[in-house]
Amino acid sequence: MMDIKKIQEFLPHRYPFLLVDRVLDVKVGEEIIAIKNVTMNEWFFQGHFPGEPVMPGVLIVEALAQTGGLLLLHQLGDCKGKVMYFMSIDSAKFRKPVIPGDQLKMVVKIIKLKGTIAKIKGEAYVGEDIVCEAEMMAMVTNK
Repeated sequence: MMDIKKIQEFLPHRYPFLLVDRVLDVKVGEEIIAIKNVTMNEWFFQGHFPGEPVMPGVLIVEALAQTGGLLLLHQLGDCKGKVMYFMSIDSAKFRKPVIPGDQLKMVVKIIKLKGTIAKIKGEAYVGEDIVCEAEMMAMVTNK
């Protein structure tokens, strides 16, 4: 549904901090499914467990948050001049390591939306296995 060029229209992030490669599906106001391809060329593998590379959990949560941001900003339609900021991260759990060659599938759902503040739940999968989950709060505001 959205390639990297379209994603960059919504998110202000750029390399090395843009952690969403493609959006597969958006149900406005409900759910989004996106992909992050994890390759050995990622900058964080140079220092995070050299010889046994593992994607840092905090970056998996950031990828979920960016995916949630795409869902929230997509609702606005015209997101020019808008940005999403983290407010909180709750109940983060890491189930399995993510390694080079994995494809991270992120599923983010809106739990509650009140004005410009949203509570979302994100789950990250590799294949059928859940590797991370977290509840987050975010706010959409003007730049």
